Amino acid sequence: MTDRRFTLLDAATVAVTAAIAALSLWVLTQAPNVPYPMHFNAAGEVDRWGDRRELALLFGFMAVMAAITAGMMGWYAGASDDPARRRGLRAGQAVSLVAIGGVSAIIGWASLGASLGAEPPAIGWTMVLTGLILVMVGAGLGRVGPNPLIGVRTPWAFKSRLAWDRSNRLAGRLFFWLGLVLILAGPFAPQPAGALVTTAAIILAAVWSVFESWRVWRSDPDRQPF
Repeated sequence: MTDRRFTLLDAATVAVTAAIAALSLWVLTQAPNVPYPMHFNAAGEVDRWGDRRELALLFGFMAVMAAITAGMMGWYAGASDDPARRRGLRAGQAVSLVAIGGVSAIIGWASLGASLGAEPPAIGWTMVLTGLILVMVGAGLGRVGPNPLIGVRTPWAFKSRLAWDRSNRLAGRLFFWLGLVLILAGPFAPQPAGALVTTAAIILAAVWSVFESWRVWRSDPDRQPF
């Protein structure tokens, strides 16, 4: 039996998407026509500037991503007649909202805030914000069911439900604990070493999770062949 009710997550999807889209429109039409930081190096220094159109386009892209990922996950969750699959898709909807909304907030603080007179965030505090996003994403990632948009989406994970579950649970645990470390250590970590180690740790967690999906698929007697 399908469940087409408009849930709190659906309302959050509409709110987050609309907020990012409205910010994109405001930047394009109302924001001061000044240079905006578009990229920072490992030391936290601006190494590329852009105009307000480029920043508006970036926010517009984030809004589209929120609508596609969270919106589609919510739609298919409501259309599913399997309660377990519905829960997995709702978890993916929540994870995508946290990730896209959190990244958009960091972009707004770093690029828009700096050009409007606010102090740009120190790298350490950016690490703390990244840690908060990773903790929330990690807490939900292990509950995400198979889908083409969110999670450890490897060919092996799609051929083995066991590989999907274990690789996503591993990724969730790794991101969660990494996020806690960033929250606690971010303000005190020496820079740019802290930012470089953070980037390397995120890449390592992703690679480890991909390897786990292959390892579990290979040993799963119920796996589907290629």
